[in-house]
Parts: sequence; structure tokens; C-alpha cells
Amino acid sequence: MPSPAAPDTIFFDGVCNLCNGFVQFVIRHDAAGRYRFAALQSEAGQALLAAQGQAIPAAAPESVLLLRQGRLYSHSSAVLRIAHGLGGAWRLAAVAELLPRALRDAAYRFVARHRYRWFGREESCMLPTPALKARFL
Repeated sequence: MPSPAAPDTIFFDGVCNLCNGFVQFVIRHDAAGRYRFAALQSEAGQALLAAQGQAIPAAAPESVLLLRQGRLYSHSSAVLRIAHGLGGAWRLAAVAELLPRALRDAAYRFVARHRYRWFGREESCMLPTPALKARFL
């Protein structure tokens, strides 16, 4: 009997208020529990990325990352694939993939550069509630 596929993992900047808001959004809309989460600053997040041959400096995370079926997506591609995976009307986000990736990623990087100024940051990563703890690495 084949083993069930591992859930997709979303890596996020654990001290960024925008990123934490995005994680909360995904949790609210992911009734199937398809996604699990790891802060880029966490040991578990860094270890999982290292196992994929990736190293993101914990002091300077710039992107939401999505690990899906052994493939790592970043920037706008990660966000669009996450939205598509939520199902329902969120699948329409895939239309944005028709735009050139360079343009999508430039817009993504612009927001990423200003996210702390616009949305603020925390001193430490968020702690999940006991009900959600199993979905966080």
C-alpha cells in the first residue's frame, strides 16, 4: 500500500507580521490541513531546507517558500501555488501565473523589502495554539 504524500510545507519569516498574517489566512482557508508550517528562523525549518540542498540565512529571510513533492518554490510562484492549493475561488490566483515571472517576482520583492516598515515585526516567532501545534515544525 503506498504511503500518503507528505503535506506541503510553507516556510515563512516568523517575525514578520505580514508573513504571520499570511499563515493565519492559510490556516483559516485550509480545511483539509494540506499545509504545515516552519519559520525560516527555526532549527526545524533550517534543517528541512538543508535536507533539500537549500540554505536561507535565518537573519535575512526574504521569501515565503513552498516545499511541494520535493520541489521548492519561492517568491510569487510559492504564493500562487499555495493559493491554488486552498481550492475554491482561490484557484483563480493561478491566472497571475500568465504574467512574466520576472514582473511577478519584482512586485513580490518590492513588498518584501518594505514589509517590516509597513506591517511591523515581532521580537520572536509566533507560537501556535495547542490545536495547531501539530501543523508547525
